[in-house]
Parts: sequence; C-alpha cells; structure tokens
Amino acid sequence: MRRSTKLAAVVLSGSLGIASLAACGAKSNDTASSGSSEGGLKVGMAYDIGGRGDQSFNDSAARGLDKAKADLGVAVTEADAKTGEAEADKETRLKNLVTAGYNPIIAVGFVYQGAVEKVAKENPNTKFAIIDSASDTQPSNVTSLTFSEQEGSYLAGVAAANKSKSKHVGFIGGVQSELIKKFEAGYKAGVKSVDPSIAVETTYLTTPPDFSGFNSPDKGKEAAQGQLDKGADVIYTAAGSSGNGAIEAVANAGKLAIGVDSDQAAQPALAKYKNSILTSMVKNVDKAVFAYIDSAKKGSVFTGVKNFDLKADGVSLATTGGKIDDIQGKLNDAATAIKSGATTVPTAP
Repeated sequence: MRRSTKLAAVVLSGSLGIASLAACGAKSNDTASSGSSEGGLKVGMAYDIGGRGDQSFNDSAARGLDKAKADLGVAVTEADAKTGEAEADKETRLKNLVTAGYNPIIAVGFVYQGAVEKVAKENPNTKFAIIDSASDTQPSNVTSLTFSEQEGSYLAGVAAANKSKSKHVGFIGGVQSELIKKFEAGYKAGVKSVDPSIAVETTYLTTPPDFSGFNSPDKGKEAAQGQLDKGADVIYTAAGSSGNGAIEAVANAGKLAIGVDSDQAAQPALAKYKNSILTSMVKNVDKAVFAYIDSAKKGSVFTGVKNFDLKADGVSLATTGGKIDDIQGKLNDAATAIKSGATTVPTAP
C-alpha cells in the first residue's frame, strides 16, 4: 500500500531540495503549499522498514501525521526506508529533509538512533523526535517518544491465557532487540499471572544488524506455523508487517492471533483474517506523533523523554470483534493493578 510520489506538486526550497528528497524516497502528503515560505509548520517523517501500509507500527505513526495535517494545517512529507539499507542511507534521508526545510522531523523507530544523533548535532536549529528510542548522548534538540509496551503486552498475555484451550501459547518477535524483549517480557508475565503452568513458545525472526524481521511476512508465517505445530493456539506477534504472515498462518489453522501496534482486526488488508484476531496490543504512536507536532506548532515543543504508558493511554487492547468482551472484567482488574502500582510489569524476559 504505497502512495504515488507527489513531489512535483510540492514547492520546495530550490531544485536541489526536490532532487535530494526524491532520491531518499520522500513523498509529499500535501495538496497545495507544502514548503512555501509563508511561515507554516513543515513536518518531515522518516519511516521505519515497511513504511506506510504495514498495517502496524508505521501506519500508527502515519495516522498521527494525517491527523496533524487535517486538524493543525501543517505541511508534511514522508520518506521510506529500505530493507538492508546502510546507516549512511538513514543519515542522508534525514539530511535531505533538513535541507528541504522540514522542521520538526520525526524518525519512526529505534533503528534511527545513531542517524538522528549525528544529524541533529549538525543541525542544532532543527527539532527532531525519535520514536521508541532514548539515549543519554542525544543532543537537546532531539525528543524521545517512548511507550510502556510491556504494560499493554501484559494485558495481551492475560487475554491469551484466558482464551487458550491447549494451555500453550506463543510469542513471535521481529528482531531480538531490547525494545521487542519488552513485549515478550510483558506478555509472558501476563500469561503466568493467570496460570503459571501455561507453556509459552518464543521465536525471534532475526537478530541485529539484520532488521528484516520487521518486514518479512514469509518469516512470520513460518514461525507461526512452527509454534502451531508444537501446540500453541494463541500467538502474539510483535514484528511489524511480518506479523501479517503470522496472522495468516494462525487463521488458516483455526486458532487465535494477537496483533500489535495498530488494531489489526480493523485493517482492510487483514479483513479476511479478522475473525481469527483475538485482540491487538495497540501502541498509540498516532497520539504521540500528534501531541508532539501540536507542541511544536504551539511553540513549546516537547523535550527530553516523553513516555506514554497504560495510565496515559499510550498502550491499550483493541476490542474490535468483541472476542475479549467476556473477559473484560479480568482485563480491567489487571489494568487497574498496573496503573495503581500494585503490579510492576518486567521489561526483560
């Protein structure tokens, strides 16, 4: 699901800006005066692997950008990442957005941490935000937008444990990183809080520096089939668009899948599998993106680390399809315990 390039309709600051943005895969989402010198806010977004249309992480960020365009009247452009690209490609993508006058610039995903730090230091007058990463060494013009993924994943684990008939569930992570381990840790803790005897299968698709595990539906499908063959009947996948393949395998087997980041049962591209999607651990990246852009437009841009937890509605469980309605009381109790501090969810398995 890719949109056509509309840079020809965009008025950027000179032909060099147009050429450089086109080279890094930038796409304008404007209709008229993007990049004009009339003083409006121009927001650049650099996507993680999979980009807009992944039905998951990037799409959630895109919704926040779309809302900012519609509600705040900001001009926007978007740039895609490529599977297997070098660190220099990320740096070039960000530099091209700076050159074209976009400020602030939002980098979607922890894979941008090094590139953001370098480019931000070279361009102190440009504001940057990075999603899912925080570093003690990043400059003051970088804001980290982070989430308590482990808390939402804990609730996903509670749901899985209550719905599993075989007392055997699974977790699939896209890339074995500290971030995805938070999903794994929360999920396992949620499962064990209901029934410590339930077995939890764990599979990671790739390990750094190979990040293709976030954009390989075939790998997701194979991993899910392997867990199904071992007896798992509810599988939670935190793997970007790779999760689409896992959902397909689970649906074909007549079992239950748990989606991630976006409400995957509500995604048009996954409509034929929606009856097999128990719920999704929704990471409200859209709310974080919109809030950040709104703060920039108001002239009081967020600084430092801005974390969005369960209490702040940064993470939640989707209810599309009504498959968790019958256990909502148990989920509410678990959520209340987390919000009150009675339950502390681990961030490492």
